[in-house]
Amino acid sequence: MRLIIKQNKLEASVWAAHHIADKINAFHPCEKKPFVLGLPTGSTPLETYAELIKLNKSGAVSFENVITFNMDEYLGLPENHEQSYHYFMHQNFFNHINIKKENIHILDGMKKDPQKECENYEKAILEAGGIHLFLGGVGEDGHIAFNEPFTSLCSRTHVQPLTQDTIRVNSRFFDFDTSKVPTKALTVGVQTIMDADEVLILAFGKNKATALHHGIEGALSHVWTISAVQTHNNAIIVCDTEATEKLSKDTVNYFSDIEK
Repeated sequence: MRLIIKQNKLEASVWAAHHIADKINAFHPCEKKPFVLGLPTGSTPLETYAELIKLNKSGAVSFENVITFNMDEYLGLPENHEQSYHYFMHQNFFNHINIKKENIHILDGMKKDPQKECENYEKAILEAGGIHLFLGGVGEDGHIAFNEPFTSLCSRTHVQPLTQDTIRVNSRFFDFDTSKVPTKALTVGVQTIMDADEVLILAFGKNKATALHHGIEGALSHVWTISAVQTHNNAIIVCDTEATEKLSKDTVNYFSDIEK
């Protein structure tokens, strides 16, 4: 595992964006050999997406031969709903880069058979050749994607009931009205994420400090699904200094030293 510590969220986000662009460019993707990228939603990746858009517009990276798979989608929200992750991704990223519409994959929360939709999503990832880099964030309770505490670390794409804590946190996008927040979501599983060649997790702010501590220094546990990154041989966590406040000084010093 690598831990990249930057002074603030913007610096960390820019680092992550340039890392992703470098990985795409080093892969030399073409139509017959596309680069497959896993993507998250929420406020955490916004600055990373903004920097990737800048890099794309400047010609520093192209998404013409990039296939994307998003982590999750609310169950019961149509694509055109302002809080759907379809809407979020197009407004904040896809509409601003040169990606082909047919290369975008997002779970459909309106399918009559959501479990079948989850199974088909796993098949689509396999058919694309697997995910080369999966970008993600982490929740205050340590969840990655919508894999809430006590989700199996071997889980695949599935329907996930959301905890009251997650509903409360996400209510900021629904006029702070928890009754408007969907109670279930479709999400890639923990193992789906861990199957990627590389996993890149973003963690910003003091409210993510406890999750970061459990993800790096804690035991491997389904209580903190972020801890699964400990089992990945090519995982990177990018954070700001505020998120490290519950890590031991020795841990911070170790990772700071090896990244010099």
